[in-house]
Amino acid sequence: MLKEQRGVLMIVLMLSLTVCAGGCSKAAETPLPETPPTSIPTPAPTSALTSSGVDPFEQNVRLGRGVNLGNALEAPREGEWGVTLKEEYFQLIQDAGFDAVRIPIRWSAHADSAAPYTIEPSFFERVDWAVNQALSRDLLVVLNVHHYEEIMLRPKEHRERFLALWAQIADHYKAYPADLLFEVLNEPNGALTAGAWNSLLKEALQAIRQTNPERNVVVGPANWNSIDGLGSLEFPEDAHVIVTVHYYLPFQFTHQGAEWADGSDAWLGTTWQGTSSETQAVTRDLDRAAAWGKANHRALYVGEFGAYSKADMDSRARWTDFVARQAEERGMSWAYWEFCAGFGVYDPSAHAWNRPILEALLPPAQ
Repeated sequence: MLKEQRGVLMIVLMLSLTVCAGGCSKAAETPLPETPPTSIPTPAPTSALTSSGVDPFEQNVRLGRGVNLGNALEAPREGEWGVTLKEEYFQLIQDAGFDAVRIPIRWSAHADSAAPYTIEPSFFERVDWAVNQALSRDLLVVLNVHHYEEIMLRPKEHRERFLALWAQIADHYKAYPADLLFEVLNEPNGALTAGAWNSLLKEALQAIRQTNPERNVVVGPANWNSIDGLGSLEFPEDAHVIVTVHYYLPFQFTHQGAEWADGSDAWLGTTWQGTSSETQAVTRDLDRAAAWGKANHRALYVGEFGAYSKADMDSRARWTDFVARQAEERGMSWAYWEFCAGFGVYDPSAHAWNRPILEALLPPAQ
């Protein structure tokens, strides 16, 4: 999801789509948060991918119910958006019963701007720490490239750098177990049109397959990973791909009062009551996605969905529960946006779950 900086033009675009909601000198070395090093070891290479890989449909079932660790490593610097990852967060997520985490990462803020576009070793160490915290707790991990804003504006100019980032990321994690999945790019948009994105995606997959020939990779369509964008998504024949979409409709409800959405204060007070017309709109959208997945024989992952905290809690819980259950009925895995910020299922200041949202995502056993 994009941070609080979208303008009027983007609002108009996003209202028509199923969407969310990240200069050329050497990148400054980023000071790391003061988090003690984990005692949990890196997964052993013996757990790495076999020559046959893992069936994407089977792995999509295991992705199941997940949560995004948003506003942390995809911020310009971790902590700038109010979230610094802690070991206790991973334990809370496991104990609650989630199956996976999606970790959004702004690699572009931690790499040289000139060839060979080297990623900061200290930043790799921080990402390693987060990945290992999850994997050691039997949580699957979706690791993405998030908020590479420059490539959305000037894709040709940033093509070489983007591919170099993926070559480094893929090589760095090539010995990690299959429970680590790669996601090529969050929400392609702007000048990264469907045609431009399909071309770049083909090259990115080729770069990843050089070192990870059988790892499952998550890809999504242009137009902000919208369901409407699925029809224009193209990529090479690849047996190890899971397709993602994001879902934030109705946008006036899910983004009411969002500080980054110009004019959204006018939407304050919008409710979601679960009326026939409201639920039918959701099911129509998810039916279209499911039909595309069936026709193209692709597993589907709802990588983001959520309603901002300015909406009333009852409506948020109703909408969240309905979207999650409808996705599950259609065989889709999902990851809620997000853990502990503006959409959060967890309140870090109170050290407590937002129970209505948690129980909407993970209904208590009857």
